[in-house]
Amino acid sequence: MNLRNVYTTFPGGKHKVLTLSYDDGKIADRRLVALFNEYGLKGTFNVNSGLECKEFSKPYEERIPLSEYKELYKGHEVACHTVMHPTIARCPKEQMVLQVIEDRRKLEEALGVTVRGLAYPNGSFSDNVVDALKACGIRHARTVFSTLGFGMPEDYLRWNPTCSHKSESLLKLSEDFLNLHKTQYLYMMYVWGHSYEFEIDNNWNVIEDFAKKMGGKDDIWYATNIEIVDYLDAADRLQVSVNADFAYNPSAMSVWIEVDKKHIECKPGVITSF
Repeated sequence: MNLRNVYTTFPGGKHKVLTLSYDDGKIADRRLVALFNEYGLKGTFNVNSGLECKEFSKPYEERIPLSEYKELYKGHEVACHTVMHPTIARCPKEQMVLQVIEDRRKLEEALGVTVRGLAYPNGSFSDNVVDALKACGIRHARTVFSTLGFGMPEDYLRWNPTCSHKSESLLKLSEDFLNLHKTQYLYMMYVWGHSYEFEIDNNWNVIEDFAKKMGGKDDIWYATNIEIVDYLDAADRLQVSVNADFAYNPSAMSVWIEVDKKHIECKPGVITSF
């Protein structure tokens, strides 16, 4: 019997993934998206479909119209943040469901793609909320509780980020993440926030410096939240032979594995020998 070391990897054989998540869909997202695009970062943008016409008193409070979402957020993910941004754990079940499913419906009409993610407004959630999200077809939902670590999520509907961009630990965590080298593990750095906070705090340099530092690395996969979920779901479905000499990939996307330190792409719908 010849035992082999077989590991799931991210696309391209990478073992690290960087993802970002920004809430509320306010006007500063335009600058943030441009910055992400410049450095190859990927974001999930959680927006409220019912607040685009809400009155505002300060320029940074203006919200981006739904008609702009499809073009602005191209290459990124648009996810729900409920229609009106209530503290949903306090809402009656009927209103909770309506806030989520109506947000999803309006966003899908604007984007022409399915919307399957969410960030909890005001960080509010409960077991009842999580159950409601499942019924609404939501696949992942971000909390506001920082792990200050790089572990993969155990529950996508209770997805705790690494930290906010406002965290004093951001710089050290960034350096630690870049220095991770043990390829037998999968690592994730997940940063979240609100783009208008850069306007309020007058510190766009924080995210600009972060993007410059973290972008363009060969060992990092840059992905949206839903891309991570979909990829790892596909990886879980990969059928590897007992002898680890071939695998069948029943999914519609390629899955990468490492076999005895060799990176192998298992293409969709075929048997791959290795």
